[in-house]
Order: sequence, then structure tokens, then C-alpha cells
Amino acid sequence: MDRERARGFLAVALEEARAGLDEGGIPIGAAMFHRDGTLLGRGHNRRVQDGDPSVHAETAAFRDAGRRRDYSDCVMATTLSPCWYCGGLVRQFGIGGLVVGESKTFTGSHDWLAEHGVEVLVLDDAECAAILGAFVADHPALWHEDIGVEN
Repeated sequence: MDRERARGFLAVALEEARAGLDEGGIPIGAAMFHRDGTLLGRGHNRRVQDGDPSVHAETAAFRDAGRRRDYSDCVMATTLSPCWYCGGLVRQFGIGGLVVGESKTFTGSHDWLAEHGVEVLVLDDAECAAILGAFVADHPALWHEDIGVEN
């Protein structure tokens, strides 16, 4: 996967993460693209805003992209390594590529996805880490709820 194109994909996901933070939610964003660079869908974590635990950034972007017959030519860009729920979505629908902004704050399913044929690129983006790191420091209980662990 071309790193420059991947950075462009991540820029859209970062816009979504900022939007989520501005709404009082968890600052994780995602966007789904065709490999040619066409934006198909975008979204951010809306668990807090909607009171719906299933609205993670990746699921919001996937829903926004709409129905397709084949997802193998798609790339999901996300500001954080996807949790098992979102990794399952990528695997279930055969999304061919994954761009991860950072995986130090939370290491989810990206290695597992790579082992199962998804092309994965982890960018270790400083802005992704800074936005989420500040949120985790300011809202540890909400963060622990989001990742499914007790404080």
C-alpha cells in the first residue's frame, strides 16, 4: 500500500476523530475508500452521542459507505487499531486493506487481520496518539467502558 495515499486516507479519519471529540464523544475516526482513492464512507465513534454501544468509528464508516457486492478492493482507515468487534467487521466482509493511525494506546486486531490476508499498514501517527492519549487521560472511565475493561 502506498504510504502517501494511506496518509491521505488517515487525514479523513482524523477529521472524523476531531468531530467526535467536538461532540463530546470518544475521538476515534474512520473512513472507507476504494483502493483508487475514492472516498466511500466516513464516520466516528458515536457511542456516547447516540447511547449506542455498537456505533464504533469503523461501523459508522462502513454503514456510510453503503452496500457493495465485494469489499476486497476497499481500504478501511482508522485512527486507532480496531477492536475485535471492528476487526470482525473487516474480516467478515473481506475488506482488503487497513490503515491504522496508531496502535500504542490500544492494540486491537490489526495483527490478526494481517495473518488472515488483510493488507495492514500501521502509520504510528503522532496526532492520532496525542488526541486519544489526551482523551484517555481526561476521561479514563469512559475510555475503559469503550474498550470493555473495568477501571
